Amino acid sequence: METITQQPQAGSRSAFIALVGKPNVGKSSLLNRLVGEKVAIVTQKPQTTRTRITGVLTKEETQLVFIDTPGLLKAKDALGRYMVKQVNDSVADVDLAVLVTEPGPELSKADEELVGSFRRLKLPAIAVVNKVDTLEKKEAMLAKLAALGAAYDFRHIIPVSALTGEGVDTLLAILMESAGEGVHFFPDDALTDQPERVLCAEMIREKILLHMRQEIPHGVAVMVEEMKDRPPEQCRDGIPMVDISAMIYCERDGHKGMLIGKGGQMLRAIATEARQDMESFLGVRVNLQCRVKVREAWKNSELQLRSFGFR
Repeated sequence: METITQQPQAGSRSAFIALVGKPNVGKSSLLNRLVGEKVAIVTQKPQTTRTRITGVLTKEETQLVFIDTPGLLKAKDALGRYMVKQVNDSVADVDLAVLVTEPGPELSKADEELVGSFRRLKLPAIAVVNKVDTLEKKEAMLAKLAALGAAYDFRHIIPVSALTGEGVDTLLAILMESAGEGVHFFPDDALTDQPERVLCAEMIREKILLHMRQEIPHGVAVMVEEMKDRPPEQCRDGIPMVDISAMIYCERDGHKGMLIGKGGQMLRAIATEARQDMESFLGVRVNLQCRVKVREAWKNSELQLRSFGFR
């Protein structure tokens, strides 16, 4: 989906807001909760998000454009350097930054680096302490609130739970107030700027992350090679159907075998769960075909990264 530059309407307001933080603090879960739909995949594993994902929320005259960034990490390869650049570029381009962290007595190294970026850019920022539902006693997060208050002049420091929704309405009200006079950059019914092909590929990668262990998921890339509406006369019961063909790339022959599984069992499970998500999102039946191919060391190849859409 391309952004659309519109003429400002009377009273129209907008803001670009970056969600930043270390890996696995719940940025994508928070994005989905704020937007009200699943526009970013979510797992318990770090590095789930690899690119900048835009979520859009429009309420009457106000439009918020959220940018969900990869978790800030130490780059070990070309993919890692790309992810770090996505974070840095996102912070530089927004009206407001939201530092997402989690309960604990101290700031992480990633938190400190991001706060340093805020300071250099003199960027307005809000701090969000996520996962408060995991605390037996809310007093346990007082140390983190104090550390955040001492680290930067945050406009607000808000405890939330992206999982249960606790505190999210308060956060959203504050974010809506942060919007300034300006055009809506997306149609008012838009939820994301991600093309359907990319969203479907991410749904497959999410299921791989959930099913596979250790290093395999982070050595996987997924591309939807074909996405075609089936002719109405070939659709059962008159219900629309989309044929989707996807390729799963991994780094080693051994990983390919594990992704396929004995008798194709693992690949079928991944494809079945991804297909169900696709049908829910697209509102049509889906015929999903997944294949697996080896591309060694693709994470450290600029050419391969570009071919997979990491630009």
